Amino acid sequence: MELKLPSPCVVILVGPGASGKSTWAAEHFAAELVVSSDRLRALVGAGEDDIAASTDAFALLDVVVEQRIGRRLTTVIDTLGLDRERRVRWLAAARGAGMACVAVGFDTAAEECRRRNRERAEKRIPAEVLTAQLKAWRRVREELVGEGYDDVLEPAAARVVPNAFVESTAAQARQSEAPVGLRFGLQVGSYTQPAGRAGLGAWVREVAGRAEAAGFDAIYVMDHFRQIPQVGRAWEDFLESWTTLGYLAACTTRVRLGTLVSGITYRNVAHLGKIAATLDVLSGGRAVCGVGLAWFEAEHKAYGWPFPSVNERYALLEDALQLLPVLWGPGNKPFHGKVLDIPDTTCYPRPLQEHLPLLVGGSGPRTLRLASRYADAVNVFGDVAAVRERATHLTNAIDLTHLSTTLVGKDRNQLDQLIRTLRPRNANPEKYAAAVNAGTVDDQIGRFRELSEAGVSEVMLALPDLDTLETVGQVISAFRQ
Repeated sequence: MELKLPSPCVVILVGPGASGKSTWAAEHFAAELVVSSDRLRALVGAGEDDIAASTDAFALLDVVVEQRIGRRLTTVIDTLGLDRERRVRWLAAARGAGMACVAVGFDTAAEECRRRNRERAEKRIPAEVLTAQLKAWRRVREELVGEGYDDVLEPAAARVVPNAFVESTAAQARQSEAPVGLRFGLQVGSYTQPAGRAGLGAWVREVAGRAEAAGFDAIYVMDHFRQIPQVGRAWEDFLESWTTLGYLAACTTRVRLGTLVSGITYRNVAHLGKIAATLDVLSGGRAVCGVGLAWFEAEHKAYGWPFPSVNERYALLEDALQLLPVLWGPGNKPFHGKVLDIPDTTCYPRPLQEHLPLLVGGSGPRTLRLASRYADAVNVFGDVAAVRERATHLTNAIDLTHLSTTLVGKDRNQLDQLIRTLRPRNANPEKYAAAVNAGTVDDQIGRFRELSEAGVSEVMLALPDLDTLETVGQVISAFRQ
């Protein structure tokens, strides 16, 4: 079974010479993650076998390890590791940086180490030196257990992964053995593509068709009027949400369509209700009305809209959650709320759905309580532990949905290539991988199984690379019962 180590972490290789440490490190970790005493000996001396350069090489190794840990970068320390003082110092540095630290013990048989050493064309260890190392290893093997590492491991297939995937192997196995169902939504939050404005319509239609074919249950769009800083620049092409959903209604046949989510300050709420009802009719009953508190103050200022206080926006959101179902119901009775006063709630044609779903976006306790009281679903962020905590604020049985930026590779090699291609210049690849929840198909199956076990009924995915839509389809298929 593959070992999944949390990113970032410190991995200390421990064992006598010729026990396989360097070979194992090269097989399972990118070269830039490995700090090798042999390579440093070649750097400060005449070559990797320049024993006279050992003192300087170890001094440089300590400096490099200290600098990498200080930057919270995964560091695989490839040296004998038999010096307890050094091991304990590296462990303390990892703890100080808030990083996991594991030791990997290479308990290779003494005769095998000697055989490998004899067959070496270069870097052959003097026989008496190797004997001393093998003798020391017997003592060190016992010491490792009590030194306080997160784990002491045997060498096996290993990979450093974002924390979201550390437990995913077992969860993926549970999904394989006892599958559960889960809905999947695609969030479209960027409209930059090679064809420019002239090709936007065709591009949106193509993405929607591929999403349906991949098995997505819904397509959501962000409700903004300019690109948000978390995604891109203000002047990038950005389509108005509800107009886009109307277009998608004509481009698709099966997926539900909604905003994730509409800022409650952006439109007259009664008008929003009319827009959602119209979409439901024209889409054949596939609309979802997502609403939220609105947060993007700069957008309000740019368009000349007032940006009320948090309490005022909460009052407006609470009224909206009560008004919208009234608008979608029969008759024209008035609505009198805390801040909204609607004398006539006529809205015909009514939605085709008997109950047009109301989804609230937000993870704060106050938002969760409002959603629990008035809505059909609430959308949250965060890892599995955060989702479980947020579920405790729900006082009624509503759907718990989850949004995350998600990067999916067919396998480890493709995933590494995607990270190298997509991460911003000069960005830490490990931080980028964590930010976009970068994982293989099996990784993601495990992650989504864990989210399902935490109470999530639908996951919404923002994909950094829409070319991976078909790969995501492999994940979706694992949740089709």
